[in-house]
Amino acid sequence: MASSLTKEAAGSTGGKTFFGHPRGLATLFLTEMWERFSYYGMRALLPLYLIAPNGLHMNPATATAIYSVYLSLVYLLAMPGGWFGDRVWGPRKTVAVAGGVIMVGHLVLALPSEGTFFLGLGLVAIGSGLLKSNISTMVGHLYDGPDDPRRDGGFTIFYMGINVGAFVAPLVIGTVGENVNWHLGFALAAVGMGLGVAQFLLGSRHLDERSFVTPKPLSAAERASTLKKSMTWLIIAAVFYAVTVVTGVYTLNWLLVPITLAGLVIPVMVLVRIKRDKELSDVEQSKMSGYIWFFVAAALFWMIYDQGGSTMAIFAESSAKNTVFGWDFPVSWYQSVNPVLIMALAPVFAAFWLALNRRGKEPSTIVKFSSGLVLVGASFFLFLAPLTIAGDGHKAAAMWLVAIYFVQTVGELTLSPVGLSVTTKMAPAKYASQMMGVWFLAVTAGDCTTGLLSLAGVSLNGTGVVALQAALAVVAGAAIFMYRGKVKRLMGDVR
Repeated sequence: MASSLTKEAAGSTGGKTFFGHPRGLATLFLTEMWERFSYYGMRALLPLYLIAPNGLHMNPATATAIYSVYLSLVYLLAMPGGWFGDRVWGPRKTVAVAGGVIMVGHLVLALPSEGTFFLGLGLVAIGSGLLKSNISTMVGHLYDGPDDPRRDGGFTIFYMGINVGAFVAPLVIGTVGENVNWHLGFALAAVGMGLGVAQFLLGSRHLDERSFVTPKPLSAAERASTLKKSMTWLIIAAVFYAVTVVTGVYTLNWLLVPITLAGLVIPVMVLVRIKRDKELSDVEQSKMSGYIWFFVAAALFWMIYDQGGSTMAIFAESSAKNTVFGWDFPVSWYQSVNPVLIMALAPVFAAFWLALNRRGKEPSTIVKFSSGLVLVGASFFLFLAPLTIAGDGHKAAAMWLVAIYFVQTVGELTLSPVGLSVTTKMAPAKYASQMMGVWFLAVTAGDCTTGLLSLAGVSLNGTGVVALQAALAVVAGAAIFMYRGKVKRLMGDVR
C-alpha cells in the first residue's frame, strides 16, 4: 500500500519552487522516494529469502507469518511515531533519526547471520514507524493551511515519490538479491536509505521552521514518567524472554504470537477508548459508530491485499512461469506491478470521479468502499484459476498474477483514498491528530489476522482458504452496500 499519514498544517516557504510548490517539497519527495525504495525492495525479497534453501529455508506458513507480523508492526508503530514527533524531538529530528535507524536495520539484514536477522527487521519497522507520520506532517507545513490551493497538488507529487521508489526497488534490489546474493540486496536497501538521509539533511534548510519545532513537548515530569514506564516494560520483556531462552522453551512463536495478538487487541482497545469517551458529543459518537463499519471492512481488505507480497509471491516462486516472451524475470518483480499501475491509474480515477461529480453522479463514500471490498474479493476468486492450474501439475502463466494485481490495484484506488478522506471527516475534534494513525491500525489488524492464520498452520495457498477469503470480502462489501442507509445516518453530514 503506497500511502502515508497526513495532518492538517499551515505555512509555506518562499524562494525557488519545485513544480510550482515550495522548494522543501523536493527534499521531502526525494526522502520518501529513497525510503520507499529501501522499504519495498527489502519487502519484495523478504518472503523469498525466508523460504529459499540458501536463505533461512523456512516453510511457507512461517514465512507468511513473519512477513505479515513485520508489515503490521510498521503500521502499528506509526501512531507512537507520530506521538514521538509531536512530544519529544519534533518532526525534522525524528525523520532524520528514523532514516538512520532504517539504514542500520538494512545493514544488519545484510549480515550473513540468522541470529541478527530479526534484529534488523525490528530496526526497520521502528524506523519506518517513526518516519511515516512525521514526514507527511512536514509536507503539510509547507502550505498556508488546508485551504491553500497548492496543498492537494503537493501531496499528489509527494505520493508519486512513494510510488516511484516502490516501482524501481524490486527491479533493482530484487534482481540483485535473487540473482546475485540475498544479503547484497539488503545492503542495496541500506544504500538507498543512506542516500535519502543524506539529501534530507542537506535539503532540510528548505523546510518550514515548524518542522524543527516540537509542537507539544513533554514536561520534565511527563518525560520522567514516560521513561520510567518504558524501561519497566522493557525490563519485563527482557527478563521474560531471557527465562524462555535459558530454560530451553523458546521458539520463534514466543515472539510472533504475542506481537500478532497485540496487533489485533490494540486496534480494538483504541477504538473502544475513543468510543467510550464521554467528552464526545452525540454527533461525534454517531460518526465513530459509523466509522467502525469502515474500519472493520478496511481490515478485511488489507488482510487480502497484503498477501500480494507473501501468499502470492510464494506461489509465484514455486508454481508460476515467471517469463515474458520467453524471457525469465525474478519473482520479486511482481511487486513493481502495483506501483506502476497506481501511477498510471490514479490520475484516471481522479478525473473519472470529478467528471461524475460534475454530473451529480459520483458514488458515495459507502458505495466506493463496498466496491473496493468486492474487487479485492474478486481478485482472490481470480487467484483460484492459477491455483487450479498448479494443482493439476502445471505452472500458471505470469499474466494470471498480473491480472490479480491489476484487480487489487483498482480496488485500492477505490477504497484507500476514500478511507483516508473519511477518516479525517469523521474524526472527533479531540482526536483529529490521532485518527490517521487509527486508520492505519486497520492495516495492522488485517495483517495480524493473516499472521495468526499462518501460525495456526492454515495453508493460505489452499483453494478452499482462498475461496473463503474471497467470499468473505464480497459478502462484506455487499453487506455495507445493503446497510448503506444505516451507515449514512450514522455518518451525519459526511458524504
